[in-house]
Amino acid sequence: MARIELQQIVKRYGTVTTVRGIDLTIEDGEFVVLVGPSGCGKSTTLRMIAGLEPISGGTLRIGGEVVNNHEPKHRNIAMVFQNYAIYPHLTVAQNIGFGLYTSKLSKAQKQARIRETARTLSLEPYLDRRPAALSGGQRQRVAIGRAMVRDPVAFLFDEPLSNLDAQLRGQMRLEIKQLHQRLGSTIVFVTHDQVEAMSLADRIVVMRDGSILQVGSPMELYNRPADIFTARFIGTPEMNMIDAVATGGGLTPEANGAAVDLSRVTGLPPLAPGQTVILGIRPHELQLLSGGEAPFPIRIEGKVRVCEPHGPETFVLLDLPQGSVVARAPATASFRPGETVAFGAQTAALRLFDKQTGMRIGSA
Repeated sequence: MARIELQQIVKRYGTVTTVRGIDLTIEDGEFVVLVGPSGCGKSTTLRMIAGLEPISGGTLRIGGEVVNNHEPKHRNIAMVFQNYAIYPHLTVAQNIGFGLYTSKLSKAQKQARIRETARTLSLEPYLDRRPAALSGGQRQRVAIGRAMVRDPVAFLFDEPLSNLDAQLRGQMRLEIKQLHQRLGSTIVFVTHDQVEAMSLADRIVVMRDGSILQVGSPMELYNRPADIFTARFIGTPEMNMIDAVATGGGLTPEANGAAVDLSRVTGLPPLAPGQTVILGIRPHELQLLSGGEAPFPIRIEGKVRVCEPHGPETFVLLDLPQGSVVARAPATASFRPGETVAFGAQTAALRLFDKQTGMRIGSA
């Protein structure tokens, strides 16, 4: 296994800089997920670690050794691609064993390694089949097996689940997580899907425009996002955002009038009078009000536009005079389009962001 260190890593294509001097340390045995929108530099970063893209600047160390100029085959890293990259004319056994083609192992040792890998991935019954006879999930396991059989110091996954349907993606997430628990390998995994990131990672690296915005555990990013982008990107449905102005130790909504009542909010971090802020509230922090409960510090009233049932809960999209919010309600609750309803939240649910910079100020 190996520790991977990126120090001021830069990638340029001519005059265009796609990765902007990032610093990141991935510990031995850690599962790190790089997440962000298309074009943020996450796959380019992975390919630089693999040696498939030359590094324009900075230092890359694997296991303490500088590998900037090492060929991919000399880094002892295995990569699993989005399109599987397995050979259609070879059997499952031949595809898994392809990575051992140049090894000095005996034929018997190679066969034993192939069968051990196939057993780990539940592929033993399919060793004589060709890829065309396999499901998408089985093909992905073959690709993982070809990476595993070499016993690399680290695995790199580049959006490996994006071609699978929703059910298979969920199954493969579990299998990859179980594989990591069994092997204890260093894994760097790239995805644009924050659900994959939240369910797989020891730590998540949020990237945007070639830079790292925040690094932390899934719950750190969910509960304490460093900026508005991360707050919206992590979590489903995304965090609600409401414009407000600091006034006399409290907050007043910039718009929406009586639809958003913040008059009882207390315990705020220091704010300058007149400072414009954005309040973030996650949908699950909003509680449907029936009228008999004690007043909540935060009260939001709006008209129901649409409801989206999700098994034991329902997400309600509320229209405000300016903008909208999403709130979570019990599945037993009944709503009519156009109906006016109210939701409340505690002060602790608030995440405050500076409107000018987008950076988090703190929590109430």
